[in-house]
Amino acid sequence: MAVHDEGEFENAIEASLIESGWHAGLRTAYDKKLGLDLEELATFIGATQNDEWERLRAFYGGDVAEAQHRFAAHVAKQIDERGTLDVLRHGVKDRGVLIRLAYFRPAHTLADNALVQYEKNRLTVTRQLAYSEKAPGNELDLTLFVNGIPVATAELKNNYTGQTVEDAKKQYRRDRDPNELIFARRTLVHFAVDQELVFLTTRLAGAETMFLPFNTGSAGPGNTGGAGNPPALPGRYRTSYLWDEVWQPDAWVDLLRRFLHLEKGGKSGGGKKDTPHNRKLIFPRYHQWHAVRSLVDHAAHNGSGHNYLVQHSAGSGKSNTIAWLAHRLSSLHGDDNEPVFDKVLVITDRDVLDRQLQDTIYQFEHKAGVVRQIGHKGEGAKSEQVGEALSGETAKILIVTLQTFPYVLDKVSDLRGRKFAIVVDEAHSSQSGESAAALKRVLTKLGSDDIDEDADPLTASALARGKHETLSYFAFTATPKPKTIELFGTHRDGEVRPFHVYSMRQAIEEGFILDVLRNYVTYKTYWRLANGNPDDREVDERKASAALARFATLSPASMQQRAELIVEHFVKHTRGRLGGRAKAMVVCRSREHAVKLYRAIRKYVEDLGYDGCGTLVAFSGKLAVDGLEADTVTESGLNGISESALPRAFAYTKADDPHAASRDQAEYRILVVAEKFQTGFDQPLLTTMYVDKPLAGVAAVQTLSRLNRTHPRKEQDDLFVLDLANEADDIQKAFRPFYEATITTPTDPNLIYTAHRAVMDHQLLVESEMRAFFDEYVRAQERRRGTAFDKAHAELYRLTDPARDRFAQLLEDDPDQAEKFRGDLRDYIRKYGFLAQICGFQDEELELLYVYGKMLVQRLPRREDPAVDLGKVDLTHLRITKTGEHDVSLDPEGEQLLPGFTGDGGGKQHEPEKMSLSELIADLNERFGLNLGEHDAVIGPANDVISDDPNFMKAAALNNDLDNFGHVFDDAFEDKMAERLENNTRMFREFNDNPDYNSALKSLARRYAYESLRKDVA
Repeated sequence: MAVHDEGEFENAIEASLIESGWHAGLRTAYDKKLGLDLEELATFIGATQNDEWERLRAFYGGDVAEAQHRFAAHVAKQIDERGTLDVLRHGVKDRGVLIRLAYFRPAHTLADNALVQYEKNRLTVTRQLAYSEKAPGNELDLTLFVNGIPVATAELKNNYTGQTVEDAKKQYRRDRDPNELIFARRTLVHFAVDQELVFLTTRLAGAETMFLPFNTGSAGPGNTGGAGNPPALPGRYRTSYLWDEVWQPDAWVDLLRRFLHLEKGGKSGGGKKDTPHNRKLIFPRYHQWHAVRSLVDHAAHNGSGHNYLVQHSAGSGKSNTIAWLAHRLSSLHGDDNEPVFDKVLVITDRDVLDRQLQDTIYQFEHKAGVVRQIGHKGEGAKSEQVGEALSGETAKILIVTLQTFPYVLDKVSDLRGRKFAIVVDEAHSSQSGESAAALKRVLTKLGSDDIDEDADPLTASALARGKHETLSYFAFTATPKPKTIELFGTHRDGEVRPFHVYSMRQAIEEGFILDVLRNYVTYKTYWRLANGNPDDREVDERKASAALARFATLSPASMQQRAELIVEHFVKHTRGRLGGRAKAMVVCRSREHAVKLYRAIRKYVEDLGYDGCGTLVAFSGKLAVDGLEADTVTESGLNGISESALPRAFAYTKADDPHAASRDQAEYRILVVAEKFQTGFDQPLLTTMYVDKPLAGVAAVQTLSRLNRTHPRKEQDDLFVLDLANEADDIQKAFRPFYEATITTPTDPNLIYTAHRAVMDHQLLVESEMRAFFDEYVRAQERRRGTAFDKAHAELYRLTDPARDRFAQLLEDDPDQAEKFRGDLRDYIRKYGFLAQICGFQDEELELLYVYGKMLVQRLPRREDPAVDLGKVDLTHLRITKTGEHDVSLDPEGEQLLPGFTGDGGGKQHEPEKMSLSELIADLNERFGLNLGEHDAVIGPANDVISDDPNFMKAAALNNDLDNFGHVFDDAFEDKMAERLENNTRMFREFNDNPDYNSALKSLARRYAYESLRKDVA
């Protein structure tokens, strides 16, 4: 059917709605003062609660019309006080009589009349509703009512008339007064619609109204693609899903019941009272609604025992998706009307998700205790809480951390016949930097060490117990690895893929996150070293190379240059952005690196008197800087605030604090981190990242994605990455697999037999010894505590002694062959630990070697691997240089196939190659000192100045600040530079004729000399 005007577009939508079960509403039935359709309200109550209505009418007296109007006025008052959602969900009481305003589909339909009341809901669509007393000519294209209460409006535009969804947005912004009753205190959501796109808003605010896309994605819902909608099927529009699927009566009523919720404390500001009408209303984005419904439908039809991988990008709203999913699963009934799950476990490290679930589900249920968080303050408390929560009836949803989850699994294994849904929030699993390690310790304590070699907690949690018909995993991640995909993914057409996708590409194109690769600047550090040792010792090349590079990077001169580069860039390019709110993160390669750079940044800021550069540092545990016990530091000790208070302190901005002048609270704009806050840290004011750490794969994506969060003041051009350690192309390659969808190929289960044969062919293991060990192992598992277990554990050690001794002898006779055995055994353990979850082997020989090998591999002796001793090495030259400005944004290429799991990587320990220290330094100088000449050797001339009169220079450094020290040092430094450059005319001219170059060189040398002299005393 050709559609040539807006009216025909309305006709098509209305006809579809009425066919699906809606009713056509009457414009004249709408009461503008009360904001209700009085006829539909009366019809619904009469059809569903006539007895209650007659009781209530007796209180009112008078005629029916008068009673109906007075009750409608009471409903209107209740909506004004409590909000539309609460009234629809929980009804109103009037003179002790409860009147329901909507009936929702029950979880099960065992009763014969289970659906009778639900099917009497009255969903009406009214066209061209005149809603305003002040402006009677204003009309809404479509208004959707539930039992006489308006819940949604829609403005339609027809592309054939030259108008688009943008015109519908303008109409809402320009022509719809937000203070009108229907917008301010009745309807919940407003749709702007044309034949191509849908946008929505839950709050009209005039010109400031913000619309969000509500589209399926260019390839359809849950598939790889970008923004927009796929081409329409014959006889349909691209946007037909809105009225055919979302507004379908069952789906629409379910959405009102189970999805919409108000953010707690989300008031609009301006001194307004916190009411339901000025709190932020959350309406699901299309991919969230579709993902939850798809997961729930599959679980309802197929029962427990299935795994699901949800690849949703950063910015997808995973917290809300998880909350909605957990709530649905907690009351889900299958096709047989039986509960699918007894409990829902949500694994997350985010306290905000616990609070969000508690508040959201209370809005749905009006029942406390449905959600319970399992604390983690001591093992006894864990066990007690877990047992009570799992066996009790009140708590349906348990929030557990990665550390407490294994204790829950241990209890679950004792609850025969109970079924559990496990929702895994992987993306926020390692903010503290210690979660994965803690998880591994607990798994080991429970008799398992099956953790992914990449310390991937999501995969580890599954490996802890494997696939079981009573457990279903719902795993959320933006960056799935091949093992994760194979454990949780869906097998289709010879590949394993996510169950549902909302891609990074779509999130960027829809404006929910920013593109961190658009403005990427790389720098490289060049340095030269000198061997100051009297003897030219031999060293392990690999270890010595790393130690020399670390020495160069952590040297005072290097820290000074890095601090200067970071602070000057921050001051010039970042400090003023977002109205003076922009913040930066500095990513360091080690704790010592972070502490030294933090100190260098603070000193540089202090020396130059810069404002607005407050700096914090984040790292775990205690650190003895340079190995000095006297300089042992902690994060909280350096910052002066607790670790838990750091995120809030970093989030504070003076620009948003009306009492900033009187409060005098410290504002922090730069955060220096080492293995903390690189995943799961959500700070929208971050605009700049200084990367001083090699990044690859998932780590690169998760770290740089800290910048992608949106903020009302933040635009794409505000983002900036300055990278001192990586090539831009390498970072782009790291992002590519996760830009759209990530898939893999199934692992060949027969790999395990090749791995088994490789171990046994070494002829170090004896089957009778392995069987004796296994029999004792089974007995030990039966007595897990007490003296009996201690004796059994000792016996297990004794039974692995013969193989250990044979290995020790082989290590002495043939080290290469011994290391080959170690590598083959580790390879087998990795392969079996993974493949057993996928394939469910029923092979006694395989299990025997796995159980025995796990104990033995820990006991195999290792050759001594002494630390490298570099002796005296000097850094003679240093320069940090910009190497390029890049836009490495990705182009659409479709699904990315990652190689499947092979388990390779155990390998033997190779004999370290030895070379002289001088040769190694020369080699490193060639690689890292490229294009570096004498004009960069600021340290050499600086040391010349000091050595001419060390006592005088030390006194000058101790008794002056840096600037005044320069009056003594700078002239002497120029003289020494002139001596060094007298044979290099071009460089001599550059130093004397280029004031910027001259100043920069003197500044670096002055700081180096000043700190070196003062450090000697300190």
